[in-house]
Amino acid sequence: MPLDRFLALVLFAFTTSITPGPNNMMLFASGVNFGFRRTIPHMFGIGAGFLTLLLGVGFGLGAVLHTAPTLYTALKFAGGAYLVWIAWKIATSRSLSEAKGSVKPMSFLAAAAFQWVNPKAWVMAVTAMATYTNPDLYLFSVLLVGLAFAVVNLPSVSTWAGFGSALREWLSDPVRLKWFNITMAVLLVLSLWPMLK
Repeated sequence: MPLDRFLALVLFAFTTSITPGPNNMMLFASGVNFGFRRTIPHMFGIGAGFLTLLLGVGFGLGAVLHTAPTLYTALKFAGGAYLVWIAWKIATSRSLSEAKGSVKPMSFLAAAAFQWVNPKAWVMAVTAMATYTNPDLYLFSVLLVGLAFAVVNLPSVSTWAGFGSALREWLSDPVRLKWFNITMAVLLVLSLWPMLK
């Protein structure tokens, strides 16, 4: 892959990874509600789950979904329903979590599994594989796309969790936290709109 094309791929990976979407809204809320350290498994789960989704699309899953649009639609709506449930949990959270209790941050496995029903993740994976792979060096280019996303993912998601964590003290006021969580829940649901059309 020529250098200019690779740099375009890295820019695409970075831009799509750091812009607002379901993962970043959840990480921001998790950083506020649980702190940065307790959000780390969630961050790594996103990276691992998206990488497996990306490689799956690159090695044929995207073509399967293209021939079965009903399955793709079902995945989008399953992901949407799950996000609405997560938004409800965020909106109804009323206190910052300092210790392990009944309310816990998203686990590594849950975050990884979520990528498979995350509409933005599917759009990113299909677009990346359709745009940046080379039919003549297909295996190499699929792995290169995966590497580009793996490199930019952790810094991107860490930024959102870090922003949330930085706001913890200010949001320790229950009224501010209530309205922050409601706002984040609404933004999370609104982030679905472009992807579910």
